[in-house]
Amino acid sequence: MARLTGFADEALIAVDTVVDRITGLADPTLRLGVTGLSRSGKTVFITALVHNLLHGGRLPLFEPQKSGRLRHAYLEPQPDDAVPRFQYEDHVAALVKERTWPESTRAISEMRLTVDYDAGSFMNRLFSGGRLSLDIVDYPGEWLLDLPLLGKDFEAFSREAIDLARLPIRAKLAEPFLARLQSIDADKDASETDARELAALFTDYLRACRADELALSTLPPGRFLMPGDLEGSPALTFSPLPASDKAPGRNSLRAMMERRYEAYKSHVVRPFFREHITRLDRQIVLIDAMQAMNAGADAVEDLERALTGLLECFRQGRFNAMTGLFSRKIDRLLIAATKADHIHHESHERLEAIVRRLVDKASRRAQFHGAEVATLAMAAVRATREGTVQQNGHDLPVISGVPIAGETIGGETFDGQTRTAIFPGDLPADPDAIFRKGRDGQPTHPIRFVRFRPPAVEKTAGGAALSLPHIRLDRAMQFLFGDRLV
Repeated sequence: MARLTGFADEALIAVDTVVDRITGLADPTLRLGVTGLSRSGKTVFITALVHNLLHGGRLPLFEPQKSGRLRHAYLEPQPDDAVPRFQYEDHVAALVKERTWPESTRAISEMRLTVDYDAGSFMNRLFSGGRLSLDIVDYPGEWLLDLPLLGKDFEAFSREAIDLARLPIRAKLAEPFLARLQSIDADKDASETDARELAALFTDYLRACRADELALSTLPPGRFLMPGDLEGSPALTFSPLPASDKAPGRNSLRAMMERRYEAYKSHVVRPFFREHITRLDRQIVLIDAMQAMNAGADAVEDLERALTGLLECFRQGRFNAMTGLFSRKIDRLLIAATKADHIHHESHERLEAIVRRLVDKASRRAQFHGAEVATLAMAAVRATREGTVQQNGHDLPVISGVPIAGETIGGETFDGQTRTAIFPGDLPADPDAIFRKGRDGQPTHPIRFVRFRPPAVEKTAGGAALSLPHIRLDRAMQFLFGDRLV
C-alpha cells in the first residue's frame, strides 16, 4: 500500500505522540477507536459500553467486573477541546426512555470515561494508581475508506471510481453520472456549473449504492455522503473524469477537478489521519454482515473489498519501547459483526466464521505486524429474546421483539407496540457460500430482517433501572481494554 504520510506529517505525529506519552505518565490513558460503515451500530456500541460501566452492568466475561476489582467508573471532560463531544446523555435517553435507536454517527466525536480499579500488582499500583482513562473516539468508517486516496493521484482515483461505477450491480445507478461524463469536454475552460452538476450526479450515485437493497460499502470519497460543515465547499465539488491523452490546460475543467481532489486530500483526509487515526491504541471495527448477505453476493464482495481497504489504513503492531515514544501502534484490533440478536444463538458461531472469512486477508497482515486480531458476533444492545414454536411437529427456533413501526414481513405491517416472533433463517455452515450467487443474482441464504425497537430496561425490586442487555459486549470490553485494568 502507498505511503500515507510525508516527513512533515511524521514530524507532527511524533510531536503529538511525545506530548500524549508525557501526559500519560501522570494520567494513564488508552485511546479506543470505534468505527464501522453506515448503520453498523457505532453509536449504540459506545452508549451501551459506557452505560454498563457506569451502572454496574451484567458483564460476567469482563474480568475486572467478575473479580470485583472494578470500583468506580465516571465521565470526565475530554482532553481534545476542538473535537465534538460524544453526546452520551442524549443517546442513552433515546435508548432507555424513548426506546428509539439514537442517530447515526455523522462526524467524529470523543468522550472520556475514567475507571478506578484495584490493581492486582505492586507495579501497577505504583505507576497507574489503579486508574485508567478511556478516551473513546467515534468516527465514520466512510472517512477511513478515504485514506487510500492519499497514495493515489487524480488519474488513478478517476480510473478506479469509473471502473467501479461500470460494474453490473452499480451501472444502472451510475447511468446519469456516466452519461454526463460522456457528453462533457473536460479539456474546455472550467465552469463552476459543470463542476457542481458532476459532483451532484456523482454524489447521488454514491448515495443510491448505500440503499438497503444493495448495501454496497466501497463508496469513497466518504465526505460526499457525510460532508458535515464542508458541504458546498470547493473541496467537495469535484468528480472523477475519463482519462485523456492531453495534458490538462491550466484553466480547464480537468485541472480544476484535479486541484480540488488534491485539496480534499490535503485539507480533509490527511489531517483526519494525522490528528486522529495515528493516535489510537486499540480499535474496534463494527460491520453489518447480515445486511450485505441479504443484498447478495455482489454486496458481500463489495463489503470484503471495503473492509480490506479499511483495515490496511491502521498502523498496527506491538508496542516497541524504542519507537513507542514517537509513534503509536494499534496492538489490538477487534472486528465485530453487530445485530447478533437478529438471529438465533445457534447461528452465532457461523456469523463469526463469516466475519473471519471477510477479513482474512487484512487480519493476516495485522498479525504479521504483531497486532492481536479477534472476531466476534455481538449485539451491544439486545432487542430480542429467543424461543421455540411448533411447526409441523418440529421445534422451530425463533426470536421475538417489538418491531419498529412501519416494518413489514410476510405482508404484515407492524405498529411499533406489538411483540412478535419470527424465524430469521439459518446462516450457511460454509462461509464461502455467501460469495455464491443464487438464481437471478438473489442471495443463497437470506435472513428475514425486521428492525426491532430497543428493549424496555428492567428494574430492580426497589425501582432502580438495570443496565442495557447485550450479547457478548463483555467479551469485546475484555479484549479491548480488560488487560489494562490488572
